[in-house]
Amino acid sequence: MDKGVLATALGSPAPFGQSQFAFMRGNAFEAKVKADGGAELLRLLYERLGGGAEAPAGDAATPDLSAAGPEGRAARTALALREATAAGGWALLDHPMLALEVAGSPAYLEPDAVVVHPDGRWTVVEIKSFPMIDASADASKVGAAARQAAVYVLALERVAAVTGGAAVGHQVLLVCPKDFSNLPTASVVDVRKQRAVTRRQLTRLTRIEDIAAELPEGTTFDPACAPEELDAAVAAVPPAYAPECLAACELAFHCRAKSRAGGAVEALGRSVRGELGGLTTVAGVLAAAAGKEGDPADPTVAALRRAAALRAEALESAAARRAGSLGDHAGSGDDGTGGAGGTGSAAGAGGTDGAGGTGSAAGTAGASEGWS
Repeated sequence: MDKGVLATALGSPAPFGQSQFAFMRGNAFEAKVKADGGAELLRLLYERLGGGAEAPAGDAATPDLSAAGPEGRAARTALALREATAAGGWALLDHPMLALEVAGSPAYLEPDAVVVHPDGRWTVVEIKSFPMIDASADASKVGAAARQAAVYVLALERVAAVTGGAAVGHQVLLVCPKDFSNLPTASVVDVRKQRAVTRRQLTRLTRIEDIAAELPEGTTFDPACAPEELDAAVAAVPPAYAPECLAACELAFHCRAKSRAGGAVEALGRSVRGELGGLTTVAGVLAAAAGKEGDPADPTVAALRRAAALRAEALESAAARRAGSLGDHAGSGDDGTGGAGGTGSAAGAGGTDGAGGTGSAAGTAGASEGWS
């Protein structure tokens, strides 16, 4: 199912995506890194993760991984990994195809590269176009790359389990442009934590067969259906929307609209949802804060009411300070600076000042009384 087409049919297309310029820049940088049989890539990998093996001398194997369809490419990749491991030398697999079971259905993954070491270790290589400045890159982008590489590591482990002498390294090589140039540099990223989290999440996923069994009879996600029928079909699968979905799911904008329409607190973020406990709607949260609903013994309700009281107190104090400031301003008026006789105030106090004092328009009458 193409979720992008489905989102467009629902009237909520996902207006995001990487620009063509970014694609071209990324492809050009990857081609530079892999030029000459991956000599530069292998040099960087040997510097960071070479271990006790001999440095690649430019004769690393680069097997042909072309085959028909993703299943064929995955089988060809598995064969190439076994052959390279048995050969006991360096090998560079450019864009291999890996298979991983997700909720009972095969998902096909394509890392940028996988390097086979002479000792049988397999290392995932991720090539990104964001810069590494002073040997440090943006933490959020590095984290995303680590999570992506962890999925590749899990997929490789399935092949390594049936390959004698093979082992998948939990340290991946992240290759990025150095500083503000187009020269490649590399850093080692340990993905053991991301791998463990991803593996736990995969085991908890509901299988596609179980989800399909709970759908009403005749449910279809055909984009050619009427919008009302398609909307009902999508609603039959309860979404778990969070703002993070906007960066990864084509249906995120549709789910966000539904979440906002229902006043779900998930629209405010997973962290907020976790803090609110049993309160699942924005209206319920506001009612609990106002003391109209909720159990006062509930710590979440008590915290909301305390926060509401503090907010009301702060607003009252600000209003009082504002009113006092306006009163002082009204009492002083827009005084003018007098010459020899001082100043006349807006209330007419200038009438007591000596001749020559000039005040506001309202104080002029008072000044004339002083002169008389």
